[in-house]
Amino acid sequence: MKIEFAEFALPASGALVVGVWEERALTPAARHVDEATGGAVARAVQAAARFHGKKNELLPLIGPPGLPLSRIVAAGLGKPEAVDARLLQDLGGALVAHLNGAGESDATIAIDVADTVKLGPADAAANLALGAELRAYRFDKYRTTEKPERKPSLARVTIATTKPGAARDAHRAHAAVAEAVAFTRDLVSEPANVIYPETLAEQAVALSRFGLAVEILDENRLKELGMGALLGVAQGSARPPRVVVMQHRGGPPDSPPVAFVGKGVTFDTGGISIKPAAGMGEMKWDMAGAGVVIGLMRLLAARNAKVNAVGIAGLVENMPSGTAQRPGDIVRSLSGQTIEVLNTDAEGRLVLADALAYCQDRFKPKLMVDLATLTGAVIVALGHEHAGLFANNDELAERLIAAGTAVGEKLWRLPLAEAYDRAIDSDAADVKNIAGDRAAGSIIGAQFLKRFVKDEVGWAHLDIAGVAWSKKDAPTVPKGATAFGVRLLDRFVADYCENA
Repeated sequence: MKIEFAEFALPASGALVVGVWEERALTPAARHVDEATGGAVARAVQAAARFHGKKNELLPLIGPPGLPLSRIVAAGLGKPEAVDARLLQDLGGALVAHLNGAGESDATIAIDVADTVKLGPADAAANLALGAELRAYRFDKYRTTEKPERKPSLARVTIATTKPGAARDAHRAHAAVAEAVAFTRDLVSEPANVIYPETLAEQAVALSRFGLAVEILDENRLKELGMGALLGVAQGSARPPRVVVMQHRGGPPDSPPVAFVGKGVTFDTGGISIKPAAGMGEMKWDMAGAGVVIGLMRLLAARNAKVNAVGIAGLVENMPSGTAQRPGDIVRSLSGQTIEVLNTDAEGRLVLADALAYCQDRFKPKLMVDLATLTGAVIVALGHEHAGLFANNDELAERLIAAGTAVGEKLWRLPLAEAYDRAIDSDAADVKNIAGDRAAGSIIGAQFLKRFVKDEVGWAHLDIAGVAWSKKDAPTVPKGATAFGVRLLDRFVADYCENA
C-alpha cells in the first residue's frame, strides 16, 4: 500500500474520507464535499440514528450524487480537544480496515483537524499514515491460494494536508517505526521450522546494514563463559543455542548504555515437563521478547538514536529428548548461583538469568529492561490488555508506563517483595525455578530474575505473554503477532534516554 501526501482536491475516483466532530458538526473539508454533493453528506449524517460523530464511528455513503466517487466515508472525530496522535493513528488504522473490507483500491483521506487541535497539519497527516501502515500489515507469505475478497484491495492512500512537504518529512520517522514493527511481527509469525536459534541469529546479523555492531555467541563460547542455565534449556534440542549481542553507538563514547534483554525460546514444548498438545503450536512465538529486542535495535539504528544501546537475545529451543534437562537437575548459572530446575517448562527465566548476568558483567548498563513471554499466570491476572511490569526502580517503572500509555502499549505494575522471594529458596541449591504452588506465578518468575540483577542496576521486567499475540483485530494491530514493546521502548528511549 502506497502512502502519498497532497493538498486537498476533490478526487476523480475512488473513496473519500471526511471528518465529522461530535454532535454531527462537519469539518471544513466535509462542508466542501457536502456542497459538491448537494447537501448529501449533511443529510446522511443527520439521518443516521447511530452516528453522532464520536470517535471510532464510521458512516459510509455509497455512490454519492454529484461526484465520480465510489463512496464517501464520514469519520467520527469526537471532541476537538481530545484529538491527539493516538486517536489519529487509530483512525488511520480503522479506515484502512474499513476500505479494504469494502474492496476499495484508491482512497483520499481529508481529515482537516489541525486548526482546532494541538497537532499541526503535518504531524496530523503523518500520524494518520502511521496508523494506516501499522494496520495494513499482513503475514501471508505461505498462502498459495486465497479468495479475492479476502485479499487487501487498497493500493494507494492519499492523505490531504495543507503542508504536504512537511508531512512527508514527518512521515519518514514514522515510516521507520512501521518498518521495524513489521519486521518484528514477521519474526514472531514465522514457524519454528523457519525461525530457530541459528536463523534468528542470522536475521540479527543482517541488521549490521543499519550500522549495528552484531556479535553471535555460539555454543562453544557459551560453555566457555559458563552459561549453564541457558545451556541446560538448550541441551534437549538438535538446534544449538545462540546469544545475540547488538550494539548501537549513538551517544558519547564514555556514556554507559541502556540495555534490552529478550527471551528467545524459538519453540517451547515444555521439555520433559511437556505442555498439553492443545495450543502447543502457538509456542512458535515464545521468542517474542527476543524478536522485540532485535526489532527495537533495528529501529534505534535506523533513526540514529542519540544514545548508546545494547540488545541481548538468548536463543534456545526447548525440546524433550534423551539429552534433555530433567526435573530435579541442578545447573550453575553464569552469575555463579546454582539453580534447582523443578519444572523444565519454567525455562525462559533460566535463559534470562544468564543473559542478564552477561549484560551487566560486560556492559555495565545504566539501566536494563528485559522482555519475555514468561508466564501464563500474567494472562490470568491481566488478560490481553496490559503487560505485566516489575521493577526495582520507581522512576524507571513510571517512565515505562508513561511511554506505553503514549503509544497504546499499556503496562500494569505488579509487586516484588521478600515474601515472594522466600518461596523460591531451594533446599538443594541457591534458588529453585518455581515455587511450591501455583500462587503468584508471574511475581515468582520476576522474583527469580531479580536474583540475577545487581542492586545498583535499574531494572525492569516486562512479562508480555498476554500481549505478544492477538486473536482479534485492533485499530493499529491486526490479529497475529503484535510486536508489543518495539514502539513502547523506542518512545521510552526518545523521551528519557537520548541526550540524557
